[in-house]
Amino acid sequence: MSGQLSFGAFTLNIGSRQLQRGSNHEPVHLSPKAFELLRVLVEARPTAISKRELHQRLWPSTFVSEATLSSLIAELREALGEGGRQGGFIRTVHGFGYAFTGTAEPLAASAGIIANWIVCEGRETPLGDGAHLIGRDTDVKVTLRSPGVSRHHARIVISGSSVSLEDLGSKNGTYVRGHRVTSAVELADGDEIRIGTFVLTFRTVGASGSTETQAPRP
Repeated sequence: MSGQLSFGAFTLNIGSRQLQRGSNHEPVHLSPKAFELLRVLVEARPTAISKRELHQRLWPSTFVSEATLSSLIAELREALGEGGRQGGFIRTVHGFGYAFTGTAEPLAASAGIIANWIVCEGRETPLGDGAHLIGRDTDVKVTLRSPGVSRHHARIVISGSSVSLEDLGSKNGTYVRGHRVTSAVELADGDEIRIGTFVLTFRTVGASGSTETQAPRP
């Protein structure tokens, strides 16, 4: 199950790549690139992302004009109902880039479904089923920008209710609950993961009812 995040009247379903509005989950149309832009900004919140990095994330190895990114921002703002001088979810950082300014909460969906996410420096990254890389490269799920972090430093693997962490042969090691990881380690809610100078907290929540409930913030 891939993560869902709620902000304002909207739900962002990362797994199904859908943006929905209201309690009836009305679909909000976004182009694939606009959805990816929203995902990147929401997952990086409240950190501002430079235009250069956004170009690298959205159009790797391809040249596009700055106007193309501006057009995607305009598409996002229209989809989110932002207009005029009213405050909204997308903030322009003049001379740099853009940031998501809303409060997005992880959702635990229907009964039996588990929501997992990583918290690092106030930033929440939802994790669905599958393998998720942690490191300083651009292709990882959780990016840690530091020379003390390997490009592909560690990996979290999720299969249903089973969540494990493994170090990928990093030079400086990966630590869970104060112990260096030498083989795959099962993760539990609240576990602290130390990589270089970064402290990450693993969070998980299962819904016991039939309706969506907001996961408690760490």
